[in-house]
Amino acid sequence: MPYYEHTFITRPDLTPQQAQALAEGFTQVVEELGGKVVKTEYWGLKSLAYRIKKHRKGHYLHLNIAGPSKIVVELERQERFSEDILRWLTVRAESPEEGPSVMMQSRSGRDDRRR
Repeated sequence: MPYYEHTFITRPDLTPQQAQALAEGFTQVVEELGGKVVKTEYWGLKSLAYRIKKHRKGHYLHLNIAGPSKIVVELERQERFSEDILRWLTVRAESPEEGPSVMMQSRSGRDDRRR
């Protein structure tokens, strides 16, 4: 079964709970089409490298998906219609990622630094 890493950015005026509710809605879409969301991560509100639709920040969410390619097509189609989604990116992976992603590791590493 193919694996995909799917990351999307939502508008900054949403609350973190609303952004995570979007991820839960996309998880339902994946499961309805016979796939499985292996892992969901909320990376937080981060600054964008450039303005997107007049926004300078966005909520980043990351999904690890296992399933056929038709799931990715339907997921991206639904994101295209959502006004809350600024950008998305899907990459095919060889295997599901074990443990936290690099973004989550860097967040915990920040706490360990000396002051």
